[in-house]
Amino acid sequence: MNNHSTDIIIIGGGLAGLVSAIHLSKAGLAVTLIEKNEYPKHKVCGEYISNEVLPYLQYLDADPMITGAKKINRFLLSTTRGKTIETTLPLGGFGVSRYKLDHFLLQKAVQNNCTVIQDTVSDVHFANDTFRVMTKDGNELAAKIVIGAFGKRSNMDVKLERSFIENKSPFVAVKMHLKGDFPDDLVALHNFEGGYCGVSQVENGNLNACYISNYKSFQQYKNIESFQQEVVYKNPHLKKIFETAVPVFEKPLTISQISFSNKTTVEDHILMCGDAAGMIHPLCGNGMAMAIHSAKVASELIIDHFNSKIKTRQELEIAYEQEWNAAFKKRITTGRILQKFFGKDNLARAVMYGLTHIPGVLPAIIKQTHGKVLNAPVL
Repeated sequence: MNNHSTDIIIIGGGLAGLVSAIHLSKAGLAVTLIEKNEYPKHKVCGEYISNEVLPYLQYLDADPMITGAKKINRFLLSTTRGKTIETTLPLGGFGVSRYKLDHFLLQKAVQNNCTVIQDTVSDVHFANDTFRVMTKDGNELAAKIVIGAFGKRSNMDVKLERSFIENKSPFVAVKMHLKGDFPDDLVALHNFEGGYCGVSQVENGNLNACYISNYKSFQQYKNIESFQQEVVYKNPHLKKIFETAVPVFEKPLTISQISFSNKTTVEDHILMCGDAAGMIHPLCGNGMAMAIHSAKVASELIIDHFNSKIKTRQELEIAYEQEWNAAFKKRITTGRILQKFFGKDNLARAVMYGLTHIPGVLPAIIKQTHGKVLNAPVL
């Protein structure tokens, strides 16, 4: 058994966990990150990130553009029948695979002397103002602060008896990389009956195609290929992309039970970050930026706590909940409202009619689901 103490333990090495590790270790704190998977690894993800987080990542010396990320400044939306509308993205963004980005951020964390352990957390106990974290491989670690960055749905959610975990989610997501012809400066959102698919280029020129569907619609078909041919291909743009492009993966990646329910930002004194704290619907194309932003919010408050600007744990937890809500609650609510209009042909066509006849509406909606540019922290 390996026992050791550290300032901060981060459970989960996705975007929120890795960015928190970089930020906190950059500030001189001792950070241990526990991630169950090996790097690099593909994940079900839209792989488009708003430029709102770019200055912050550059401040962390983790500029994603050096990975070859594609600059994206145009957005195209289509209905289930293929009618389209296009606009310029107010802030713009970039496309990069999680395979490349997560590994890049991991290397930055390690360079900052962050300790990374490949293991699965089996239990967390909090007593006498200290956390004790146990893992399946027999590690036992102690820390003052624990960040929960373990993604959309985890065994830790079950262990902590989080309320949302009891509710079955009606969504399933499918992600694949393709080789094909597609503009490198465009992110497209194509509707189909019961769902929608995002398409954009990533760093190596591959297309990331990631779609989400109502599970009831999905389970009527015997496999993904049948579902795509019978449902997804009804949108002519998606039919063209899937029929002319060549798959890169041996088989698509899938994930089910994706929960967009309300989640607590603090659970048993663990500060929840990224998808563990709450998810915006993928049609808003902003989940990755939100995960990175949440890491910034948590890290700055934790640093203030260690520097005694925030005196007590209770003050830290209240401040985190308030700042998280101020940054994301309105955006998540907007995403839930928008989701009701997509994947339904009549509603989507009505929305498209309005967007076409009032050109300023689409950029305004995009602004509602995206945040302001994150500047470097004031030290």
